[in-house]
Amino acid sequence: MQDSHSFDPIAARDAEQSLNPNLENKLRPLRFNDFTGQEKTVERLQIMVGATRARDDILSHILLSGPPGLGKTTLASIIANELEKNIRITSGPVLEKPSDLAGILTNLERGDILFIDEIHRISKVVEEYLYSAMEDFVIDILIDQGPNARSIRLEIPRFTLIGATTRVGSLTAPLRSRFTLQTRLDHYDREHLKSIVNRSCGLLEIEVHDEGAHEIAKRARGTPRIANNLIQFVRDYSEQRGDGIITQNTAQQALELLEIDQHGLDEMDKRILKLIAANYRGGPVGINTIAVAVGEEAQTLEDVHEPYLIQEGYLQRTSQGRKLTDKAWQVLGLKPVIGESDNPLGI
Repeated sequence: MQDSHSFDPIAARDAEQSLNPNLENKLRPLRFNDFTGQEKTVERLQIMVGATRARDDILSHILLSGPPGLGKTTLASIIANELEKNIRITSGPVLEKPSDLAGILTNLERGDILFIDEIHRISKVVEEYLYSAMEDFVIDILIDQGPNARSIRLEIPRFTLIGATTRVGSLTAPLRSRFTLQTRLDHYDREHLKSIVNRSCGLLEIEVHDEGAHEIAKRARGTPRIANNLIQFVRDYSEQRGDGIITQNTAQQALELLEIDQHGLDEMDKRILKLIAANYRGGPVGINTIAVAVGEEAQTLEDVHEPYLIQEGYLQRTSQGRKLTDKAWQVLGLKPVIGESDNPLGI
């Protein structure tokens, strides 16, 4: 059997992922028992994987959705490890032509896992070839053009496709319906994140106090990837400005230097909230208007910043646009605007 971590050399990583790949692999759990949080999703996957192993069968196709950094790639790797199969990792934008997909599929072995990250960004042409591959395990390749054009049917080994997406609504209905299991990963609570921080620090041989781990966890925006990124900076800070031990005080000072406050809000989060408060009296205001005003892509705001702000109760998404909640006004230290002439920030 080949190495169960044979990664696609042209795999595209999430733009937000700044964690060193080698370090990330060291921190990544290898078994379901080591994976923290997402209990419902893990239980569903354990049932499917256990039944597949008992029947010596091929695992059905799976779609994992949710914000970036919550463990979709990790779960795909765990599934491959539990089944003792190879995993091939690629990304939707990388698969531009049918030949790209054919090259990957023809090199798989029976029961192997194909993981496609950001599958909603796959080209429509490639997606149509994926239909027959998922259902009938064949792909029809068109050779030549014009009157000499002919189609060649290639049989491929029975495989499992695990798709990951941050925008499940962008998937076409025909593709979405071909996944037997569709499950969503949600942001982590602070206790689960604290466990992840302690585990990561243990693997990296970093001494961390319980209060220090809690401080990192509550500012990690409910995302393990962000927590692991913060651990690295806090460790560096503690080595340069302290005694190398992550205490509550050290963690607070390090994260304040990164402009991440005690609520987990970063500089861009606060810019968004202040903009809506100052310029639009708390909203509603359209996402495209906000994007232009803060100098960021609308899709980035929707994928990276909005989910946390909405989940934590700072922002409401209405039919007219985005609107601040009472909690947001409190965090900003301002009173909700009543009169149209009021300007809470004095701008």
